Amino acid sequence: MEVIKVHHPLLEQQVPDGPVVVAMGFFDGVHRGHQAVIARAKEEAVRRQVPLAVLTYDKLPGIVYQRYDEGVHYLTTIDRKLALLEQLGADLVYLVDFTAKLGSLSPEEFVSDYLVRMHAVAVVAGFDHTYGKKDVATMDRLVGYAAGRFDVVTVKKQETRGAKIGSSRIRDLIDQGRVEDANQLLGYRYQTSGIVVHGLARGRTIGFPTANVAWDPLERIPAVGVYTVNFLVDGHWYGGMASVGYNVTFGQNKHKTIEVYLFDFKGNIYGEHVTVSWIQRLRGEIKFDGVDGLIDQLHADQINSLAILRNPPTLPAGPLN
Repeated sequence: MEVIKVHHPLLEQQVPDGPVVVAMGFFDGVHRGHQAVIARAKEEAVRRQVPLAVLTYDKLPGIVYQRYDEGVHYLTTIDRKLALLEQLGADLVYLVDFTAKLGSLSPEEFVSDYLVRMHAVAVVAGFDHTYGKKDVATMDRLVGYAAGRFDVVTVKKQETRGAKIGSSRIRDLIDQGRVEDANQLLGYRYQTSGIVVHGLARGRTIGFPTANVAWDPLERIPAVGVYTVNFLVDGHWYGGMASVGYNVTFGQNKHKTIEVYLFDFKGNIYGEHVTVSWIQRLRGEIKFDGVDGLIDQLHADQINSLAILRNPPTLPAGPLN
């Protein structure tokens, strides 16, 4: 898959020759709703015997228009999003740097300067996708802006339990620690990444040595609590349990950590790039009166995690699991 990084404007020399089908969207999480868009675009590309191009952005477009007092935290980093798009069959991705200049384009300018310039023969997006001001840059109006230069395909709303499958809904579930529910909407198990760094080494003193994971500050970390996880390091997956929290049993700690205790693993992995796959939340963070109570609870958590790993929650059938 070829990735073309674009800082407005898109230049003619950046665009490969030949027609394409374009799927467009921000695609944070590349969830089941997004997968439906990509699948529909892939069908068009195969039918027309042209490559599938994806038009997406490097940052949340809303950054240009509003404040985010607590920062912006994504379901997928850029690298993760690109990897998922490749799995779904994208041949080409235009990764556009979303800036105020880009956001100020009229719908007509966006269509001419991007979609037409990309040699789109068909453009596919979700029913609520916008490519400018929300009141005028709608999918319903895109047919008029296209003016016969390309076809427009709108993918209907994807729902589960009577509600839209959407990135905002999934973000809320992650923030609540409901990773099992989030995974159902994603169509795969939620992942975060990081580097193993030195911590306070308290786990080692109580028989539960942990890998302390420093995560990308742009990633969305599940709510404080204890989770059953899979852990990728050095090309191998290991089962384990992860604690997201502040080590409250050992006193006040203002710094939130991710500490992962791995089953059936021994080794020095400091400095390794790792991935945490979040399977199920076990409980919230508990402040114990002493270390003995914590140790007893960790043994119970391990038993529960091993049972979950033997029989993990099922995921809906899809291309990413």
